[in-house]
Amino acid sequence: MIPGADEYGIEIAIDGADVENALSVTPADVDPADELTFARNVFVPLTTACRYTCTYCTYFDPPGEASLLAPQEVRDILETGVEAGCTEALFTFGDDPDDRYTRVHDQLAEWGHDSIHSYLREVCELALDVGLLPHSNPGDQTRDQMALVKDVNASMGVMLETTADVAAHAGPRRKSPGQRLDTIRTAGELGVPFTTGILVGLGESWRDRAESLLAIRTMHERYDHVQEVIVQPVVENERWHDGSPDLETLRRTTAMARATLPEEVSVQTPPNLAPARELLDCGIDDLGGVSPVTADHINPDYAWPALRELEEIAEEGGVPLRERLPVYERHVKAGWLSDRIRGAIEAETEAGRRYRSVLTSATRA
Repeated sequence: MIPGADEYGIEIAIDGADVENALSVTPADVDPADELTFARNVFVPLTTACRYTCTYCTYFDPPGEASLLAPQEVRDILETGVEAGCTEALFTFGDDPDDRYTRVHDQLAEWGHDSIHSYLREVCELALDVGLLPHSNPGDQTRDQMALVKDVNASMGVMLETTADVAAHAGPRRKSPGQRLDTIRTAGELGVPFTTGILVGLGESWRDRAESLLAIRTMHERYDHVQEVIVQPVVENERWHDGSPDLETLRRTTAMARATLPEEVSVQTPPNLAPARELLDCGIDDLGGVSPVTADHINPDYAWPALRELEEIAEEGGVPLRERLPVYERHVKAGWLSDRIRGAIEAETEAGRRYRSVLTSATRA
C-alpha cells in the first residue's frame, strides 16, 4: 500500500508480475534513443521557504531566513534569460511556503497577494510579457491552486521521488507519496502537461523504485499528461552525507524506467547530477532544462554543463541534439494549451519566432 494513498483517494493497484518484470530489466534490454533533447531555461527561485524539512535538500531555509524575490528581481532574471536565447522560465519554490513562514505571508500580503500561487500567476504573466514560456514546479498543489495558474503555464511538474516511506522524509512535516500522486492526478484531470520523476538513493529498495515507476505509468495511462520522467540521483551536499547511488545502480534504474514507461514518455537524466555519457545506452532521450545564465538553485554545488558539452554527449552517442520547448509537441497538437500560451508561441516577436523554430524542428524530427 502506498503511504497516504487512502487519505487522498488514490487507487493504484500495482501488479506483482509488473514489478517482477521491471526488476528483471538490465541496460541490455533497452535500446539507445534516436536523439537527445534539452530545453534552454532561466531558473527563477521565487522563495527558499518550504513546509518540509527533507534531510537531503539544501533548497529550503528555516523561518526567519527565507527570502522572496520581488517582482523587479524576477523581471531582471527573466530578461537575462531572454538575452541568452532561453525559451523557458522555470519557477520553483517550496511546498506552501506562506503556510509556515510569517515573513513570506506578510510580504505577499503587502504586494496584494493572498497566497504564493497568486504571486506565481503574476510572475508567470511577467515571463509571458518578456517572451518566455513558464514551467512551474511549486511542489504539492491542490486543485484550486493548480487551476489558478494553469492557463499561464506551458507545463508544470512535481517529483514523485518515491512511493516508499523513507527516513529521508523525516520530521513532523513528512512528505506523503499519496499527496504527491494526488498532485500528479490533479494535473491529469486539469489537462496540464507534466514532468515528474524518482529520486534514487533515498533509502528506497529496488522494489520501491519499480513500484514508483509503475505508479507514474498508471497515472499517465489514465490521463496521457506525463511528458517526461526524471531519474535523478541524490547527491552529496551540506545536508546529505549518506552517499549517492553508484553507476550500476543508476544504469539499471534508468533502463528500468525506459522499459516500464510508455514510449511517448521521455526518460530524462540531469546532466549536472548524473553521468549522462554512461547512461546513453540505457534509454535516456532527454537532458532536461539547462540554463546558460542561472545556477541550479536546488543543487547549487553542481553546475549546469555548457551547450558544447551537451553537444559532445550527443556526438558520443551518435545521435542528434535537439532543443525543445517546455511543452512537448504532442500536447501542442492535442490542444492542451491555453489561448494565452498558444498566443505567446504564435506571437510576431523574436521570441515567438524562436518558439516556432523549435516547434518546426520537432515536427521534422
